[in-house]
Amino acid sequence: MTVRGLQRVIVSVADLGPALGLYRDALGFTEKYRAGEIVMLGSEAGEFELLLHQRPPTPGIAGVAVSYVVDDVDAMTAAAEKAGASVVDAPADQPWGERQAVLTDVDGHVFCLVAPKA
Repeated sequence: MTVRGLQRVIVSVADLGPALGLYRDALGFTEKYRAGEIVMLGSEAGEFELLLHQRPPTPGIAGVAVSYVVDDVDAMTAAAEKAGASVVDAPADQPWGERQAVLTDVDGHVFCLVAPKA
């Protein structure tokens, strides 16, 4: 037995409005459907889903962080910050061959924006 892939990431959010402003509007996920207190978003290429669930979040800086592959880490970081995200680590080249920024979303969950180094 083995894990075959990543289906979705579930993020608890205090309010869907600001969360959608970040994940859908600034980061470019597409809205697939809504059902009650959840909104399912999809990645552009359809590789995985991001489910936003409106319920009390319990964020933490030292927990699990999702890394989203983007075309331009610097531009996407600026867009995310404008949408309410906070920068933890500014975009920088990393020794493992990526450019990466570390942020927290509007509810305090840590996420990363990454792209291969040019």
